[in-house]
Amino acid sequence: MTSQTTFRRTRTSHPKISLQTCAASACTVIAGLAMMLDATPMRTFIQRHPALLYFAVTFAVSWAGVFAVVGPSGFPLATDRAKGLLPLIVIGIVIGPPAASILLTGLGFGRRGFREMLSHLLTWRVSARWYAVAFFTTPILAAAALVALLPLSSRFVPGIIATHDKSAVLFAAVAAGLVAGVLEEIGWTGFAIPRLLPRHGVIKTGLMVGFLWGAWHYIVAVVGSGTPSGEFSVELFLPQIFFYVAVLPAYRVCMVWVYERTRSLLVAMLMHASLTGFVLFILMPLNTTGLPLLAWYAVFALALWSVVAAIGVRTVRRAPAPRG
Repeated sequence: MTSQTTFRRTRTSHPKISLQTCAASACTVIAGLAMMLDATPMRTFIQRHPALLYFAVTFAVSWAGVFAVVGPSGFPLATDRAKGLLPLIVIGIVIGPPAASILLTGLGFGRRGFREMLSHLLTWRVSARWYAVAFFTTPILAAAALVALLPLSSRFVPGIIATHDKSAVLFAAVAAGLVAGVLEEIGWTGFAIPRLLPRHGVIKTGLMVGFLWGAWHYIVAVVGSGTPSGEFSVELFLPQIFFYVAVLPAYRVCMVWVYERTRSLLVAMLMHASLTGFVLFILMPLNTTGLPLLAWYAVFALALWSVVAAIGVRTVRRAPAPRG
């Protein structure tokens, strides 16, 4: 009875303090942002270095978010604990790109910047072939990689075929794809790529953003490489880090190429969602780690880099001849 009374008292008094604290903090933040919005030197600095600042803020927010969830002892996490904290880890990392994009757009470019971003987001009237490229690039190449490896082992059967709970896999694929595609691309394609593409072109922009996009995931690879006892596992770590180093940069070049042809943030979100949904859920072979998973990623990466080479050739042919 005493504990219940104490609990009730705590519940009635604590929210008032929390609300007052939150209100004071919110006012402080808003006042600070207002001051920065009026600070011409800061706005000029953001306009001169938008991509650099975006990458810095994205890494800082996302990695701080993951660290806040797992704590200093969570590198790596034990398997069961990692599964339990997975939703919070995902939230912690994916919040970085949209937060950086919205913050820097507001401070550096104001309403004009938001109008441009919204315009690209609402650009949906593009040729149906670009929707097909965005959606089918991953399933075609990743499934072809599995088919090529299937004669070596039956473990390369796509997960959606081997599993008994297909509806759960499809639901997880759609949900994770939408979360990753929408939130991440508000930053990568909504802010960084439009500011790099005019100066560096498709291939260089894709490689720069792609390798940084992969590096942004490294903290997740470390956190997710724990054994049931919490020890670091090279077998779990290597496939993940290879995916971030070899697959994501090539795929990002493809994404930048599609964006350069469509100027559609919506299509970029779809393409990102396709990668997340098909590779991590629909096609992922069941209970496959270590060298088999690495082999699938390697063949998939080879296919993607072949596409990148074709894009490079096409881009060179389209480039205007130098004036002499």
